[in-house]
Amino acid sequence: MMELWILLFLHAQLGGFTPLPPPSSVSISSFNMGHTLSFLPDPLSPAHARFMVQTIRLSRRKLWQSVAACSDMADGQTCNLTKVFNDPFESYQARVRAFTSSQTSNWTLSGPFQPITDTVIGPPALSVSGCGNCLVLQFTLPTFGGLQQQQQQLRELYRKLDIQVRRSRDGAQFMMSVPITDQMVIPYLQTGAEYCVSVRVSSLFTTTSHYSQPTCVYTSTPSPGHTAVFVLFGLMGALCSLGLLFIGVVICISGRSFRNPRLLTALVTSCESVKVLLRSVVISMMKTPSQVDPRPRRRTGWWSPR
Repeated sequence: MMELWILLFLHAQLGGFTPLPPPSSVSISSFNMGHTLSFLPDPLSPAHARFMVQTIRLSRRKLWQSVAACSDMADGQTCNLTKVFNDPFESYQARVRAFTSSQTSNWTLSGPFQPITDTVIGPPALSVSGCGNCLVLQFTLPTFGGLQQQQQQLRELYRKLDIQVRRSRDGAQFMMSVPITDQMVIPYLQTGAEYCVSVRVSSLFTTTSHYSQPTCVYTSTPSPGHTAVFVLFGLMGALCSLGLLFIGVVICISGRSFRNPRLLTALVTSCESVKVLLRSVVISMMKTPSQVDPRPRRRTGWWSPR
């Protein structure tokens, strides 16, 4: 009888009849060098169970280190490992276990993680404006969470900017890659057309990067002065047409249509002269400074529209 009581006491001290189940789906995600660990508690875990996280550097194989900020986590919380994984070239691993006041589960491991290769690079901020027959692009590269001392070092690891350009009217598009820069100009585009531009950053190490949402602008738009010239041109054409019609009716009614045919010819010639003059004025006003530039232009060869 005494042996039975001893066995029951020891069993209770060891956590009862059901062991505490470990968490599952331990994973590390990273965006712009900000690293987050997540996990799923076992469905059989008690509601009051807590969770703790430890990490290790795989190259040194030292003891596992507890993460102070993630030593007493509740169900649904995540663990920020950005400051813990402070060497972008190091390989790390993490593990999570559940615990209560009287029980502790087994550890559940994550996969190996290397910040510089496993992070996802977000798109740069993009600003686009038209410049006649070209587009001016301005970029702001993504920032990195919690790694201020390595901002410049990681920026130097960027390889290029990948740019997609699409003309809205007919879907014609082309792609180009340029060195990392803050601003650039895409020349030789159609004047007055809408183009949509997307950009992403390519790195020397990571293969995962996202394009920005398309930014759509016109290369140029008619100014109010240009619009007024078009209206004037239309009104003059209409007045000439009405004048011709009126003079023709008067001549036919008076029976002088065959006596003085030069009158109608002179009126037609005058209207045509007015149209030619207005057309030349419109063309000269529509020219932008980039179109009037007398310097010869040559294609640089680093892009070609499709």
